[in-house]
Amino acid sequence: QALEIDRANGNDAWQQSEKKERDQLKEYDTFIDKGPNPNARELAGYKKIDLHFVYAVKHDGRYKSRIVAGGHLTDAPVESVYSGVVSLRGVRFCIFLAKLNELQVWQMDVGNSYLEAFTKEKVYVIAGPEFAEIRGHVLVINKALY
Repeated sequence: QALEIDRANGNDAWQQSEKKERDQLKEYDTFIDKGPNPNARELAGYKKIDLHFVYAVKHDGRYKSRIVAGGHLTDAPVESVYSGVVSLRGVRFCIFLAKLNELQVWQMDVGNSYLEAFTKEKVYVIAGPEFAEIRGHVLVINKALY
């Protein structure tokens, strides 16, 4: 549907966004490409899952595409899963302390930091049309996806 919107708008914004996502996944070695799968055979010892694109227009007007996995198809981890979130009060307190001690405050955004995490699950996908030139290949998921 996103590519249909591109055609209607006379641009390639979503197409470029999808390409950027594919390029980043390749750069981070997110998948292990096992080659074409002409017989649609199952990969022994692995669970097959599906992927799809999720689209968003960011507050600054950027078009963002993400390839996401069907996480509901894998078993939930038994260990604690926690993602820390800083409160606004905590940020204000740190800035106050920095100012009080004449320190500089720096901030940054780590894009795609989740792609640094290797997966424990043994899962794979058959590359669909969203993977362009490697469509039909068996891809073992090597690193985390959304």
